[in-house]
Amino acid sequence: MLFDSHAHLNDERFDEDREELISSLPQKGIDLVVNPGACIKTSIESVELANKYDFIYAAVGVHPHDVEGLDDTAIDTLRKLATENEKVVAIGEIGLDYYYDNSPREIQKQWFIKQIELANELKLPIIIHDRDAHGDTFEIIKKYKSTDIGCVIHCYSGNVELAREYVKMGCYISLSGTVTFKNNKKTKEVAREIPLDRLFIETDSPYMAPTPHRGERNDPSLVQFVADTIAVEKGISYETVCEVTKDNAKRFFGIK
Repeated sequence: MLFDSHAHLNDERFDEDREELISSLPQKGIDLVVNPGACIKTSIESVELANKYDFIYAAVGVHPHDVEGLDDTAIDTLRKLATENEKVVAIGEIGLDYYYDNSPREIQKQWFIKQIELANELKLPIIIHDRDAHGDTFEIIKKYKSTDIGCVIHCYSGNVELAREYVKMGCYISLSGTVTFKNNKKTKEVAREIPLDRLFIETDSPYMAPTPHRGERNDPSLVQFVADTIAVEKGISYETVCEVTKDNAKRFFGIK
């Protein structure tokens, strides 16, 4: 059984068949899913989804694309969602995105820090989005994250040297469908070199479907291809990857 540590099942691309798809996941080997928010609206939707399905858990947070125009009522709303709902297991996804720059970088950094501070206050782990912002992301986590809370870099896209620095800080690395792409040598090296006990697997559904489904809508059932690629790169069994990454994520998110 697999743990998809990052999926967006409330995305509009699932509107036509969401209930049917989710109901089918246990039969497809998916035991647990964490569904992070990306804004206030999707954080609320994520909580509603988690409360509807036993095997889905929620994270609440505002993605860097959506931080411009926020005020402190956003932090109050996230705090309320996290404290009033037992199925909320993390603050996320939060971080920096310098690829699209949909929000000014200084505002991205400001709200990244504010949400880390909320996680510190609530003693909840953080789920990090980092796209083309490796240096600033690392420095902010290093400076502001309490040692009492966990941290996972989702859909990891950095090199193996940076991944090792995150592991030294006690962080986890989450690999997505990009590790299955034939020419993605950098992420395959991360899969080989980072200890299995510091790895998660994820789909980031509905985005970034793995090979052989690249270009299609992604969903949690396809996380098996991520696990299989890690197994091949490490020269270990598929079953071991499934078991250890599931145990890693359950421990990180505090799921019994």
